[in-house]
Amino acid sequence: MAWMEPGYKLTDSLKVTVKNANAAGIGTGFVAAIFSIMGPGVIVMNAAQQGQLSPEVATSWLFAIYMTGGLLTIYYALKYRLPLVAAYSIPGAIIIGKSLTHLPHAEAVGAYYMVAVLVIVISVSGLIKKAIDYLPLPVMLGMIAGVMMSFGVNLVTAIKEQPVLIGPPVLLFFALTALKGFAKKFPPILGSIILGGFLATTLGMAQWDVLEFQLATPVLFLHPEFTVRAFFELTVPLTILVLGVQNIQAVGVLMAEGYKNLPINSIFIAPGLGTVLNAIFGAHPCVTAGPSTAICASPAAGEDKSLRFIAAISEGVFWILFSLSAGVAITVAGLVPKELTAMLAGLAMFGVLISAFAGAFSGRFKYGSFVSFIVAVSNISIFNIGSPFWALIAGLLFSIILEREDFVAQRQEQEQELLLERENGQNA
Repeated sequence: MAWMEPGYKLTDSLKVTVKNANAAGIGTGFVAAIFSIMGPGVIVMNAAQQGQLSPEVATSWLFAIYMTGGLLTIYYALKYRLPLVAAYSIPGAIIIGKSLTHLPHAEAVGAYYMVAVLVIVISVSGLIKKAIDYLPLPVMLGMIAGVMMSFGVNLVTAIKEQPVLIGPPVLLFFALTALKGFAKKFPPILGSIILGGFLATTLGMAQWDVLEFQLATPVLFLHPEFTVRAFFELTVPLTILVLGVQNIQAVGVLMAEGYKNLPINSIFIAPGLGTVLNAIFGAHPCVTAGPSTAICASPAAGEDKSLRFIAAISEGVFWILFSLSAGVAITVAGLVPKELTAMLAGLAMFGVLISAFAGAFSGRFKYGSFVSFIVAVSNISIFNIGSPFWALIAGLLFSIILEREDFVAQRQEQEQELLLERENGQNA
């Protein structure tokens, strides 16, 4: 599509993937998949229960979000060779759960279609790309650091609550990380997964007997209802979540890891198209996921940043497998203690947090980035819109008031880079 950035040929990227498949990428993708399924899957099912949806409709909901997320994630990875992950809106599921207590599911599905239209139209207009070009990178990284901080805190809490289960895998992670030569061949987080699973089983904390596989039978939802009340109650906040909170987190995560020339239009348009696919099966909006992207983009996915997209492909494959047995998304949540999931997510975020802090507070826009950081850490919600959005707004306002000279310097740098690109283009 002309309004989405060109990338690599999918077949060429597939050949690169097969040639360079490695334990770090596949293992990190598995960690990201497990993280995305255990807690979030339960939140979606809770929303379905609040709306008193039938098991068939609830299963269809789960099937759609994992299948669409998996397919789009693999597309992102092959097309742009970036560790981008498409998923579904977790805070959106919470909002929807509350609304389904008084809104019919048909009206909610109609609202999803309206979200898709708004997301695609706004993204195609180019407004998002212009906004990201104007938004200071340190302010965005401050927001990322604040959002991801909870993963580090949860890791410490997990060690306190389950020291026998969590302590040894964490120590093993750092021991393997210290062995730099060995860590290049065997990812430290994979060692933590193996040891954590072994300890959970040995200590009787892993309930493997509850695991049941059953092929999903999705339901086509072909009769949505479009109402004004659903538009204001669901479409408006969900659109803000997709555009202003969640997709932009993924952009910030990749910037924190040093990825440049990102396909901004695709990052925002593709979830709009994914939302249409989800709505066909009665499922809620698709997004580009911040936390999962952070895991796949982290050093745990491999030393070579250009090959970390393999972790995203791995997660996409695992998501598709889960979608085919959608009920397993809930079953898996009961297999192991939540502390083990918190540990894996926390360890995977180490590199991302370090990069985000370094980018947020080592140069310009320090006031704005700090304000963005503390607002994101606060986890406030205003008008059902989460703290990442308000973090960017507050950080940007403080920078405009206190750091105008930094905007001037940023604009001069951008003009110089543009001039250099033009000169290189003329010489080529």
